[in-house]
Amino acid sequence: MPIKANTDRKWLPLYEALASDVRLRALELLAERPHNVKELAERLGLSAAIATMHVRKLEQAELIETSRVRRDGGTHKMCALKEAAIEIELPSAQASPSYREQTIPVGHFTAFEAYPTCGLATKEKQIGQYDDPRYFLDPERVNAAILWLGRGYVEYKTPNYLQPGQTPVELRISMEIASEAPGVRDDWPSDIRFSLNGVTLGVWTSPGDYGGHTRGKYTPEWWSSGINQYGLWKTIRVTRDGTYMDEERLSDVTISDVRLSERFWTLRFAVDDDAAHVGGMTLYGAGFGNVDSDIQLRVYYE
Repeated sequence: MPIKANTDRKWLPLYEALASDVRLRALELLAERPHNVKELAERLGLSAAIATMHVRKLEQAELIETSRVRRDGGTHKMCALKEAAIEIELPSAQASPSYREQTIPVGHFTAFEAYPTCGLATKEKQIGQYDDPRYFLDPERVNAAILWLGRGYVEYKTPNYLQPGQTPVELRISMEIASEAPGVRDDWPSDIRFSLNGVTLGVWTSPGDYGGHTRGKYTPEWWSSGINQYGLWKTIRVTRDGTYMDEERLSDVTISDVRLSERFWTLRFAVDDDAAHVGGMTLYGAGFGNVDSDIQLRVYYE
């Protein structure tokens, strides 16, 4: 059975033992027959002390074995090969996990409940009037690149594109999001609840509604500097052992709890009436805020 080595650091003595012309020559001599240390030293042209040092390194690497043998009226340290072959397994690139990805434009919500302050806008103009929830049903809402509400929710329904035999192991939901204050307030906490297929994934407290003297990187020039400019890019991960907001644990909900076998998935962002901080919500899509992206869903499967 050959030695099966790899790049684990425990194999460093083996590689060090092989990194010597003298020790390689010693292995070649021992392949002919066992030698005692004195014979090896003579054939290698070394002193007995130096030959002993090389033998010790080969022993530590478990390439040779030694034994004490009585011969010719004395005791000799005999050296013999211990292994006939070495297999080295080098690192290989790990296969990237398979996934399916979808993008949901901010204006493609399928249900809502909005209370002032609220509104929507495309990249070119305001849709309807400020603080009038009726415009959340305006036909032009599908082009919205930003929406905001003081409390309530927006809900998105998206197809399940997983094929039979593809088992989901992790779901990631990413979006640029913030609170909704009258005007802008960096210190304006809001408890935003996220749910999928009717299962609450958790509640995250948004710190504020950002803007003021700093405009969003992609916010259009016509947009007033006195109102919401940008949010925070956040990623929810639903895994086999729980749900996380970025790297912070959000809840104990697992991937098996959210029924991803259903034909359609329903994603909801909500600010509830009974939340500890009812500070509204702003969703930024492509063309607004600091990230030029709509809501992203990515499901990993095996």
